Amino acid sequence: MMSYIEYSEEVKEAKRTGKAIVALESTIISHGMPYPQNVKTAREVEDIIRAKGAVPATIAILNGKIKIGLSHEELEYLGQASGVIKASRRDLPYILASKKDGATTVAATMICAELADIPVFVTGGIGGVHRNAEVTMDISADLEELALSNVAVVCAGAKSILDIGLTLEYLETKGVPVLGYKTDSLPAFYTRNSAYDVNYRVNTSLETAEMLKAKWDLGLKGGVVIANPIPEKDALDEKEMDEIIELALKDAEEQGVTGKETTPFLLGKVKELTAGKSLTANIALVKHNAEIGAEIALQYAGLSKVEAL
Repeated sequence: MMSYIEYSEEVKEAKRTGKAIVALESTIISHGMPYPQNVKTAREVEDIIRAKGAVPATIAILNGKIKIGLSHEELEYLGQASGVIKASRRDLPYILASKKDGATTVAATMICAELADIPVFVTGGIGGVHRNAEVTMDISADLEELALSNVAVVCAGAKSILDIGLTLEYLETKGVPVLGYKTDSLPAFYTRNSAYDVNYRVNTSLETAEMLKAKWDLGLKGGVVIANPIPEKDALDEKEMDEIIELALKDAEEQGVTGKETTPFLLGKVKELTAGKSLTANIALVKHNAEIGAEIALQYAGLSKVEAL
């Protein structure tokens, strides 16, 4: 298994010295934002984590290797390369065996983070149950992975293009706790609130880390959603976003967009209809998640060190 994994020098050193590491996904670079904004944002997010005293590990598959931590050159390549496969659980064996390039989704990043023994992962928002899923059966592999991989996912809640109520029902069935970081309401990516509550509120990074440790100490397999609302100054208007998302969904239906193309199409349409405001909000929320994720990773690493003494 280890022959498939390559660590950056920075991550290798962090592992050797026991520093806290934070996993980052790569679809946001290859499929989520235009160049050069994607690479600039990726570097800024990594720097936020470093400034907090943790080490970033952006994960991608390059030339048939799972890269845990990317060099500047690799980030630049990923930001501009065409034909990079959007990689989820089902895609990993093919991409590795055929030595192709892949950008990891939430699900694939969780798998790779667990292989690399990195318990905290920062992203924008998780996938979930799509609207009309009772007809289409369109449910993100992210949810199944949250039931399987022992990785905490710091995010701004579920993407607002989804059926948030059904997403929460699915997570409940799989026994995945949904924590609100300083919030009782589940944030909906671009907005700070939704019509739904989180399972439990946590108010500090230490409280969050202690909960993660208790879960995994008990052998309760699977991840945790840590929902961290977008900062108030960057949040978009809830009513306006609902209307825009309805228009985007109608457009997707009329154009026959289905499967793994649905999310990128909808996010692109939302960006267009908000005149770019959604992309600005997306960048702001990822950076905020990086701050909180680094703090949680540091606390979790501290608890693990105490136990080892």
